[in-house]
Amino acid sequence: MTAVLLSSLRPGTRATVAQVLPAGDSHDRELALRLIEIGFLPGEPVRVVARGQPGDEPIAVRLGHTTFALRRFEAALVTVDEA
Repeated sequence: MTAVLLSSLRPGTRATVAQVLPAGDSHDRELALRLIEIGFLPGEPVRVVARGQPGDEPIAVRLGHTTFALRRFEAALVTVDEA
């Protein structure tokens, strides 16, 4: 399997969370922690549902029974293994 950023997946793509990347500054660390707290944990199945227009933002991501709207920079903190 190849690990890619969640932000790079196209709509309809299924994947599995590999990790939430460690972040550099304190704001990014808080964001990474928040993503982990809401369920972006290794092994969790995830699917990109849609992308907003224009600019492909926000990214609608299905995690379990919940859909989250993530900005590209937020989704770029999550690496996934494509299914």
